[in-house]
Amino acid sequence: MVNINQLKFTKLDRNGLEVLIGWAKSEGWNPGPYDADVFWETDPDGYYGYYHEGKLIAGGSVVSYDGNFGFMGFFIVEPELRSQGIGRILWLERRDFLLSILKPGAPIGMDGVVAMQSFYNNGGFEIAFRDERFARKGEKFDPDPNISLIEVQDLSSILEYDKQCFGYSRPQFMKPWLKMPQSKAFKYTINDTIAGFCVLRKATNGYKIGPLFADNSLVADALYQACLNAAPDEDVFLDIPVINKAAQALAKKYKASYVFECARMYYGSPPKLPLDKIFGISTFELG
Repeated sequence: MVNINQLKFTKLDRNGLEVLIGWAKSEGWNPGPYDADVFWETDPDGYYGYYHEGKLIAGGSVVSYDGNFGFMGFFIVEPELRSQGIGRILWLERRDFLLSILKPGAPIGMDGVVAMQSFYNNGGFEIAFRDERFARKGEKFDPDPNISLIEVQDLSSILEYDKQCFGYSRPQFMKPWLKMPQSKAFKYTINDTIAGFCVLRKATNGYKIGPLFADNSLVADALYQACLNAAPDEDVFLDIPVINKAAQALAKKYKASYVFECARMYYGSPPKLPLDKIFGISTFELG
């Protein structure tokens, strides 16, 4: 047993983040081998938890996007120490800490698993939409001539498109995200104008797509095909907002299998997002 009254809310170092990644792998969340590099670069002050006798026993992310938006993820308690109230106290401390460092009125987002949604709701978070993870095997498709790899000269346009779909500017996340090893970042271009983009990255098992943002279903379809084409015979995962009916249709068209679901939830006023352009969210850990 741990005396929860003696636990101290502590900022994690890089090793602590690696421990969270390891726990996430054990939980079946399927993180990527390079996720920690990007997450740390995004906000090295964004990970907190509890230590007991020098060992990390619980933690999570409390990432701030320039004080305009916060995101809570990676909420994990060491399995053998669950059901002692540690997680409840840590979650509330993370929420309150994030509120204290954000600008007044800035919202907080999170993706909550079904079993915890009522708890998060009691803590002030409201469901905006459900997310469902789908998986299928990659396979070879004829390349679409409008699809190409994202290049350095595309960065400003990609960051602007991402800001529109995410709701906030996040170059500190997107710049390293676009150039991870064992990943591919695709854009769809019409007359030199970007109409959508996506990132396919290596995961513990197979590959994950995220984000997948597109002007319409035709663009999303071509980007999805590009990802499947880049990972033949590998498991390819896509996390769709169920509120986007075209995203549902995309998963159905390619006979992708349902894996699990959670829900995007917000504390405070949620950002006004073009949900019809969001065919795949970036991550459940940082938004």
